[in-house]
Amino acid sequence: MNINVGVKRMSMLQVLEPSGGGSGRHFLDLCRAMQRRGHSVTAIYSPLRAETAFVSELEGMGLHSVIPVAMRRAPGPWDISSWRHIRRIVAEQGPFDLIHGHSSKAGALTRLRLPRWERFFGPHIPVLYTPHAFRTMDPTLGSRGRMIYGGIERLLGTWLSDRLICVSRDEYNHALSLGIPEARLRIVVNGVSAPPSGQRAAIRARYGIPQDALLFGFVGRLTPQKAPERLVEAFARIAGELPQARLLMIGTGDLSDTVRAMIKEAGLEDRAQLDGSISGPTAVDAFDVVVMPSRYEAMSYVMLEAAAGGKPLLLTDVGGARTVIDPGKNGYIVANSDDPTELVTAMRRLADPERLKSFTAAARRRKDDYTLTGMADATEEIYFDLLGYRVPNFLRTPEKVMLSNAS
Repeated sequence: MNINVGVKRMSMLQVLEPSGGGSGRHFLDLCRAMQRRGHSVTAIYSPLRAETAFVSELEGMGLHSVIPVAMRRAPGPWDISSWRHIRRIVAEQGPFDLIHGHSSKAGALTRLRLPRWERFFGPHIPVLYTPHAFRTMDPTLGSRGRMIYGGIERLLGTWLSDRLICVSRDEYNHALSLGIPEARLRIVVNGVSAPPSGQRAAIRARYGIPQDALLFGFVGRLTPQKAPERLVEAFARIAGELPQARLLMIGTGDLSDTVRAMIKEAGLEDRAQLDGSISGPTAVDAFDVVVMPSRYEAMSYVMLEAAAGGKPLLLTDVGGARTVIDPGKNGYIVANSDDPTELVTAMRRLADPERLKSFTAAARRRKDDYTLTGMADATEEIYFDLLGYRVPNFLRTPEKVMLSNAS
């Protein structure tokens, strides 16, 4: 327990619907950090899409309470039951100093309340929301969907949120474009532990990849958001001219069969592999370049883990890309397009041994920029400030605080 006895303790409710991806990782890291700092943490998660490893880790933290509440991803009449269940927990398990909802469904269910709520249900409990990428950041969302989802976010963000925490400057700017007031917004960049090192040779041997090969790596869910098919198409274009190049993709998802079919159709089964049996952070050490061709992001954990691993990055122009990349020094940012031309050009550039050596050295110099401690410090400062508590001096030090009003 990392308890500072000079700091006021808080009782908090943390709520999340999806357990996978970056939002699940963030939720686990934040709950653990707040519990270790001596705060009382009650966590609500949805068992409907919960991954076994997520539930096991959450239940093993020693939190005050871990409670499953059935929450469905899609909106519908079932949300009324979920909302009532959460409200019952607030009434029976509290009092809570604050409630923090993560991702769209939990964010909506924790923030929705009736006019004059306090008159019937007691004093207002401050509510915070972390979107982990607004739905409206998806470039494939149609104008009707953008109007509906944008209107909901503007309503909830303006009238029913005490603070809205964005995980990158890009997400913050998007929130402003939706009409959410600047006074409600804060930025806290996600923090990560450095991925394990010393496994480069073993991982390459596992997949039959030569130790001197140029290995492009992908980590992520195989979904339209992450656009893995873009990378396969780009790799197919450069494979003939770069015989030393290999591709290793780590992940599972709806596009798994599509990706495997594309690899087979391109005749690259001996050069490109897809596997979901090892963790992404474990695989990072084996890569020479980490490629993320996503269609949209807020602040991807894969970006941060690759940066913490000291790896050059090749990213599409999505949220968080400019947080981790100094273009032309430790990586490249390419157009967010299904046309792979720019992606192909950047991969060719990184195949130059001297340029890759220079980019790798620059990436290693930045690898300690995004820590879990910094993320927890900044979030805790927002909590203290929102509740009107004295913010401890150690949270005000420049090297720890990653919080910005973006003023």
